Amino acid sequence: MARRRRVSKRELLPDPKYGSVVLAKFNNNMMVSGKKSTSEQILYTALQMIGERTGQDEMSVFQKALDNIKPVIEVRPRRVGGSTYQIPVEVPSNRRQALAMRWLIQYSRERSERTMAERLAAEIIAASNGEGNSVRKREDTHRMAEANKAFSHYHW
Repeated sequence: MARRRRVSKRELLPDPKYGSVVLAKFNNNMMVSGKKSTSEQILYTALQMIGERTGQDEMSVFQKALDNIKPVIEVRPRRVGGSTYQIPVEVPSNRRQALAMRWLIQYSRERSERTMAERLAAEIIAASNGEGNSVRKREDTHRMAEANKAFSHYHW
């Protein structure tokens, strides 16, 4: 945490092919060991596969998938009088997007298709249809928050 002043948020350049800042952010999250061109190649191949398989615009399918994964509410631990409670808290919009991207990449990597592009394309298509592991993760998060609704008065 900075002591002097608040650090300004860096502006991210939009991705070169689609002109989308969200896609550029997703590409940066997917990158492993600084290999951006490899990550970019996987992402564009996956988007091309999505266009072929669904017959729809790949960016709209990608956006719909992210919207289906974004959590609205999550639980945060709060220590009150010696015991820790899981308190439901609304998720800020930038964290929603970050969690959705993280879950999409995580569950894409766990799939059983041959290449990462195929895995990513399959998970995005499943998420845009409201199914898949990343959507299930969001539902589990919402279910956990619903179960701990009794502790919401501890919200700070």
